[in-house]
Amino acid sequence: MPVEIPLSKDLRKLLQFGSGVGIEIGAANLEVVAARVRPHGVKVLGRLVIADFANRPAAEWGAEYAHFLKPLGLNHVSATVLLPRRDVIVRHLALPGVSGKDVDGAIRFQLDSLHPYGDEEVSWGWSPLSYGAVLVGIARRSTVQRYLDLFLAAGIKVVSFTFSAAAVHSAVRLNGNGLRDGFLALGPSANGGVEVYGESQSRPIFSAEFQLAPERAALLGLAELRLAPETAPLKLENVLPKPAVNPVENDLSRNPRPYATALAGACPWLAPSANLLAPGQRQASSRAVFIPTVALAAILLLVAGAVVVSNSYADRRYLASIEAEIANVAPQAKRADDLDHQIQQARQRAQLLDQFRNLTRQDLDALNELTRLIEPPAWVNSTTLARDSVVIAGEAPQAGPLIKILDSSPLFENSAIQSTGRTASGAESFQIRATRKYPPQ
Repeated sequence: MPVEIPLSKDLRKLLQFGSGVGIEIGAANLEVVAARVRPHGVKVLGRLVIADFANRPAAEWGAEYAHFLKPLGLNHVSATVLLPRRDVIVRHLALPGVSGKDVDGAIRFQLDSLHPYGDEEVSWGWSPLSYGAVLVGIARRSTVQRYLDLFLAAGIKVVSFTFSAAAVHSAVRLNGNGLRDGFLALGPSANGGVEVYGESQSRPIFSAEFQLAPERAALLGLAELRLAPETAPLKLENVLPKPAVNPVENDLSRNPRPYATALAGACPWLAPSANLLAPGQRQASSRAVFIPTVALAAILLLVAGAVVVSNSYADRRYLASIEAEIANVAPQAKRADDLDHQIQQARQRAQLLDQFRNLTRQDLDALNELTRLIEPPAWVNSTTLARDSVVIAGEAPQAGPLIKILDSSPLFENSAIQSTGRTASGAESFQIRATRKYPPQ
């Protein structure tokens, strides 16, 4: 069951260890690419073309294949074989809400409706896609068995039979990469036409071969993917991980499919591709050769974990030292706060004393102002001073003009007569109340 491991890009790159041999079955030749994948990049170890394999004894070209792998140290690696496009029916299904363990059953339930082979036995496999979809490849079982017998006769161990769309999809995601906004890529097909591969949010994957001009094939691909017509098509080799080392004979612009197949077989646990070979027929590579790789990966994981733990421990020590320093200066900070509070209280007391000291001066100013305003023959026999008002009582020839006189002063306003009367001498007695004003200090 192919399940893509949900890892971050950095961790995925750290676990990127493996070697793969990809074989594309062409019309007349076999094209073989050997690649080694490491965290620092991909190294293409070599490329081999086995000419006219169908008309030659299997043992002959099998020996040619073994002679190619021996100096590369990859005799133990089982091959991932790319079946011809004509032999595979490719479908993509939307299975929203179906868990990984139930995908096989969901595909098997509708398998008969996905191929035109009728009652013939078929071999099939699937790859996970985005948005809950899967990519399904179906071929006649007799066809798969014929190819398997041919490779067994040549002494070539095969771990997977896959197809172009699955291999490219897997290789693109080897490092956890992908073009999120969708893309269309063009490359030469095995039959001299144009191979179109693309992905978009509307259609998780599209792969087809056209015997058309590249411009026309690109327009058809963009329409299938529901991408804007002005979207510039990419080269198929440019959407694959760029090899750090690539021999001259591995011309990706001529045919990138064997390279993508080798990448798909190098790290199948990180980027699985559909495998049409029955589980009982798969010849896995010897696990013993992976012991150094696994040990190195374990060491790298331990080192990474130690770095994380060390950083966490250093952060805790630093935080503890800061808290200890805070505890040391806390009493001084508290004393400083207490002094600030005492200074504030002293300042408030001083301001209060200044206010009380100014009250006497303000009252004397008010009395002087009243003495200046109430001129003979008017006179005052009673003065009552409050903080917000003054009440005067006395006699004058006429009490009314005193209101205007008091309001003209900068120290009084809103003057009003509270009571008036006539004395035996004919003068007018009065009681006037006025509001006090305080000029700004």
